[in-house]
Amino acid sequence: MKKISLNVNGRRYQFVVDAERVLLDLLREDLHLIGAKQGCDRKGQCGACTVLVNGKATRSCLSRVTDLDGAEVVTVEGLGTPDNPHPIQEAFVLSGAVQCGFCTPGMVMSTKGLLDRNPDPGREEMKKAFARNLCRCTGYAKIIDAVKLAARFLRHETSPDEVRPPLDGAMLGVSHPRPSAMIKACGVAEFAADIRMQGAAELAVVRSTEHHAKILSIDASEAEKMPGVIGVMRAHDIHGTNRIKFIVDDQPVLCDDKVRCLGDPIAVVAAGTLAQAQAAAGAVKVHYEPLPVMLSPLEALAEGALRVHDAYPNLCYRQPQIKGDAKRAFTEAAAVVEAEFQTQMNHQAPLEPEACIAYLEGEGEDAVLVVIGRSIMIHSHKAMLQGALGWKNIRYEEAYSGGQFGIKIAITSEGIAGAAALHFRRPVRYVPSLQESMLMTTKRHPFSMKVKLAAGADGRLTAYANDFTVDNGAYMIIGSTVIRRALSMLSGVYDIPNVDVMARLVYTNNPAGGAARGAGPPQVNFALESAVDMLAEKLGIDPLEFRLKNSLLSGQTVSTGATVEQWTFPDICKLIQPHYERARKEAAAFKDGPIKRGVGLAAHSYGIGAPGDTAEVTVELVPDGGVTIFAAAADPGEGNDSMLTQIAAHLLKLPLKMVRLVARDTDQTTQTGPASGSRITYMVGGALVAAVEQLKQSMQQAGAATFEELKEKGKSIRYTGRKTVPAGALDPQTGQGPTFESQVHNIQMAEVEVDTETGDVRVLKMTTAVDPGPVINPKNLEGQLEGGMDQGVGYALREEYIAGKTRDWVTFKFPTMRTSFDVEVITPLETPRNKGTLGSTGIGEMTMVSTAPAVINAIEDACGVRVFNLPATPEKIRAALAEG
Repeated sequence: MKKISLNVNGRRYQFVVDAERVLLDLLREDLHLIGAKQGCDRKGQCGACTVLVNGKATRSCLSRVTDLDGAEVVTVEGLGTPDNPHPIQEAFVLSGAVQCGFCTPGMVMSTKGLLDRNPDPGREEMKKAFARNLCRCTGYAKIIDAVKLAARFLRHETSPDEVRPPLDGAMLGVSHPRPSAMIKACGVAEFAADIRMQGAAELAVVRSTEHHAKILSIDASEAEKMPGVIGVMRAHDIHGTNRIKFIVDDQPVLCDDKVRCLGDPIAVVAAGTLAQAQAAAGAVKVHYEPLPVMLSPLEALAEGALRVHDAYPNLCYRQPQIKGDAKRAFTEAAAVVEAEFQTQMNHQAPLEPEACIAYLEGEGEDAVLVVIGRSIMIHSHKAMLQGALGWKNIRYEEAYSGGQFGIKIAITSEGIAGAAALHFRRPVRYVPSLQESMLMTTKRHPFSMKVKLAAGADGRLTAYANDFTVDNGAYMIIGSTVIRRALSMLSGVYDIPNVDVMARLVYTNNPAGGAARGAGPPQVNFALESAVDMLAEKLGIDPLEFRLKNSLLSGQTVSTGATVEQWTFPDICKLIQPHYERARKEAAAFKDGPIKRGVGLAAHSYGIGAPGDTAEVTVELVPDGGVTIFAAAADPGEGNDSMLTQIAAHLLKLPLKMVRLVARDTDQTTQTGPASGSRITYMVGGALVAAVEQLKQSMQQAGAATFEELKEKGKSIRYTGRKTVPAGALDPQTGQGPTFESQVHNIQMAEVEVDTETGDVRVLKMTTAVDPGPVINPKNLEGQLEGGMDQGVGYALREEYIAGKTRDWVTFKFPTMRTSFDVEVITPLETPRNKGTLGSTGIGEMTMVSTAPAVINAIEDACGVRVFNLPATPEKIRAALAEG
């Protein structure tokens, strides 16, 4: 132990610490300065813990306190407060650089360190300064914008008041700061691991070291004797079904009879400290009887293969899609291309691990189990937990969430924390490591696709076939929904009269597939858009011209047979044309030498408002004349809080400060459905409009202008609006049926550089043209498009999750600021959607869908080789080049 002295945010402290104590833990645990975050198992990979030490940006998770005697430490809390923010914090808020907010404090402190050294840094200096700061939400474009704006503030070239939108001006089409942005920029927004609970036990989970095995015994005798251990919980200690049921009840909270994938949860240790819990978990001995391991659909579908689940066949879902007569169309076609495509297992990669806390409020059987986690559908997750844990009185509270990208449609840590709180009858905290988080969470499904695409002599598409098999992993989660989403958007932006598709979903012993940005369409669209380029080349038609020629038009049908009302894709093609011509001309100058440049296009039409979708929102007039919105619309970074408050302020002609939002508590909110599928603006925003219109109508009928007048007239001050899409389903034999109520279209262009000697690919620029409908908040729109492109490039070139090998952000190949690229967003079209929310629709997932094929098409344009199996690593490109 060693006594040291530190000045933290201008105040002197003395501590006696051991040699292993790091600054991050001292700040968070001893001083409760929660701005510094832990997102990489103290490996210094994510930068979310960055603070200033003696004026230098420092990763506090790597800094041993014993080395800091006498140091001056400044955390984000010491930089500014929400009431008195620093100009850098203002710049991040006003630039739209704050999305989920988990990385933001570290980004802010790295900015401070950079601008203290150089008040006018260039782009390359910025990239170097932020090399260790990761962000999954923004694609780094808005981070760079924030640094530039902060530098202008500090150089006194402008001020936050000059940049900030006028509060008495227009509400829609204006980038008003997000309601939660400033508390995130100041580091005081509480994520799950930041919430302190007196007497909370720390949890550690014993996880399977086998991919597939019977559990013969669990020996916790040694663990139970270890220091600080409160107890060990097993499956038989859970009094409900012990099954998380989303579509089917195949996923245990704790495994009882066997494990089905690496990392399956088996037992839970509760102890006084996390270190004690982890040590005891390591002492629990699990004896297995190994079973055959099936790590691919081919193995799982082989004759005599053991079932992953006794109650369900390994081929757990199948759905054909038949439109027209594809067989005849292929025989009559002027040109046909065939290929096999494969997409990888991918991690959604939110920076925050799956932290959760739980406690009992009250006594006895009437106590309320409070679960605080990162759900994007708190009412549905509450219902799932009630059945699994056998406890009716549950309240789910959503903490601020460090990104999610679909991953939190599934229950992960909540079942374990809730069960432990009930079993041990005390508050519990479950804060898994990054490595454990990667094991326990769902992944993007791998698709294997056999594709044929045909066209006539006139260059018009005539037929499409796609026989695809999806690795669902060990548990269903939403696997069949992913299949249906892929089929509902299968034909993309195109008019394809004849379609012949078979989709299969297969249980394996891989990690379970779940929701991931786009959830199905990114995989099938990669195959379709690659085949479109291949066919255009075979016909000798320019790729942009070919896409424009084959665009669907209003009144025509998608692959489900459903007729579309609006289709502005041809207009978007015209928007990108001058950019495409410029890029092609620039790339043509790189014909000689090992470095080749290429330009690739890809398009998509993303469906929003699925058949049967529904949402409810309640608004309440309050005494000061403002309103409160009650809606369980999660906002893990998309900007849903901006959307709801700006719409209400617009409709009621109120200043934003008089519109409050209650969104993160099942006891206070309406059921709005999940914050997924880009549906929140369209569905929840639509329900909000309906609720506000009821309030306005009631006030008009009563002749009331104030809260008091409305009450005096005997009218309600509270109104619930609802939006519903007519129900319907795809025919199980033909896959024909209704499609989404609204679509958002885009076309994307990738400009890449390929080193033909090394196989390395560098994305120079991504450009997207999109018709999003009327834009509510431009910076939020841009942030979603830019972040989607960054994720899409990672999916195309680097990212792949391999169970047991992908342990952290380095082995995952997380995109960094060094791999970022120029972006351009083209949105002059704002075509009102017939059934949209004030004409608006969603945008969050679309650019993710079409980015990967645009990059792959650009690689082929650059060096003449096509990659059919994502990601397009240098090794694959070198191998393709060697084959000639």
